[in-house]
Amino acid sequence: MMQEAYRILESVFGYTAFRSPQDEVIGAILEGKDAFVLMPTGGGKSLCFQIPALVRPGVGIVISPLIALMQDQVSAMCQAGVKAACMNSSMPPGHNYEVENQARRGELDLIYIAPERLALNQTIEWLGQCDVSLFAIDEAHCVSQWGHDFRSDYLQLSLLHERFPNVPRVALTATADAKTREEIISRLGLEQASVFVSGFDRPNIQYRITQKQNARQQLLSFINSEHASDAGVVYCLSRKKVDATAKWLSEQGIKAYPYHAGLSKDVRYQNQARFLKEESIVIVATIAFGMGIDKPDVRFVAHLDLPKNIEAYYQETGRAGRDGLPSTAWMVYGLEDVIKLKQMMAGSEANEQFKRIEQRKLDSMLGLAEITSCRRQTIMNYFGDDMPEPCGNCDNCLNPAKTWDGTEAARKALSCVYRTDQRFGVVHLISVLRGKLTEKITQFNHQNVSTFGIGSDLSESQWRSVYRQLVARGYLSVNFDYGQVYLADKCRALLRGDETIELRLDADKGKQKTASSGKAKFTPVKDEDIDLWEALRACRKRLADDQGVPPFVIFHDATLKEMIESKPDGLQAFSTLSGVGQKKLDKYGSEFLLVLAEY
Repeated sequence: MMQEAYRILESVFGYTAFRSPQDEVIGAILEGKDAFVLMPTGGGKSLCFQIPALVRPGVGIVISPLIALMQDQVSAMCQAGVKAACMNSSMPPGHNYEVENQARRGELDLIYIAPERLALNQTIEWLGQCDVSLFAIDEAHCVSQWGHDFRSDYLQLSLLHERFPNVPRVALTATADAKTREEIISRLGLEQASVFVSGFDRPNIQYRITQKQNARQQLLSFINSEHASDAGVVYCLSRKKVDATAKWLSEQGIKAYPYHAGLSKDVRYQNQARFLKEESIVIVATIAFGMGIDKPDVRFVAHLDLPKNIEAYYQETGRAGRDGLPSTAWMVYGLEDVIKLKQMMAGSEANEQFKRIEQRKLDSMLGLAEITSCRRQTIMNYFGDDMPEPCGNCDNCLNPAKTWDGTEAARKALSCVYRTDQRFGVVHLISVLRGKLTEKITQFNHQNVSTFGIGSDLSESQWRSVYRQLVARGYLSVNFDYGQVYLADKCRALLRGDETIELRLDADKGKQKTASSGKAKFTPVKDEDIDLWEALRACRKRLADDQGVPPFVIFHDATLKEMIESKPDGLQAFSTLSGVGQKKLDKYGSEFLLVLAEY
């Protein structure tokens, strides 16, 4: 059976070798075993169930959480010559019934289905009349209440094991810490499953986190200087901020569209369709956008607000560079992010145990934002993946962060909190330290406290940096109702003089270089090949538009790049390119060879 799997890998999908551990996962499923697969975004999870579904008799059922993306996944399969279909509530009348009949007749290889539909009795009865080759539960972390994308519909999926005990199941996810993995396995009844955990590293993604000064201008500078004609995703915490940011970017000449749950279904679908099918589109979104996106040529993911945990950050940044080409994960982060997230967490109606776990995860995210060592090592370590050497492809590796002895400044900052009775926010505290006679200072007689004016040697932005790092490191806590800061137990040793502290040296506001300074705009090919690159992209876009599918469904950017590098001069040479299976060779080979011949 593995011999047939290798044949399908090459003839259908256009690859000559599996990435580890794809072959082991496929081997286990072909033997009828269950499997749990933890593999990074872009690591090739889909092949782990697509190929066994083609080798084993019957139809493979894929449970996918996002209806909007199913059709694109099906389109990609059909382009490769696979008989695939999807079933969901957005399909036209009669479509789902016809798919059921095709499955009964054995005419389909794969069916993508939403989890809520799978829980219906009529669906279970219909599946009982089919020859099912496997069940693939994609985005399996949705079953975990400790995870970042919990979906209650996924809790029903344990019924698959009860109703179809002899059909192998494979659960797949890109991000899950140890506790989330345990819960996925438990809730889906996969205790006897083979577990495959591949390395989490995405070496093509460059991680960069910088101090928030003027977030919009920093974002604009980053896009214009490095990704002016690229597809990207910008994440914001609130719907209001999504709308405002998308509108502002559009006014600056960037093709940006909003995406969040508050928009109508039609607008969300239209904006997502443009992102998938057009070039150079930027989507500004809440976390409602992203899970399961198949678009391989997203060149950057930007965060204008701090994510709640490292799993969310890794999942969202993982949307960049699925094709393996260089991409950027860029984020600006400030004190207001910390306060806002802590306020949201404290105001949650969750139980205390859940809040404690969420607080621990937020602390880990804050640690990632503040560290001066390799960011990738920290991310890998969080997921239990060892990386002995610094990566050389994050901001801290490329431009090592400077630090300074912040002990005296930290004591002044903490003392000021104490002298003003631990009742005020950072803006007021900084005014006291810098000796500004504001109306509020006069009202509370804070011009008479011992800390008034003792911090005039540092600028306002430098003091904000000090307070941000003290909150992030747990020396200060936040009053969640009004945003006041107060002393945490941890600060005692620092105030007594028993401890010193090294702080990150953030650039002063007004003197800060743009976050993208010194970085060259990403180009996938050499300057002399740009015209050919654009011609190949134009050919791909024309073919995609003719069929109403996204361009990447025809060929990925990586395949176009390989065309330029290898310059195939005939169909035989063209067939050796990665991603060129027999169906695509027959359908598109001649078209692209004509373009190559012109150049």
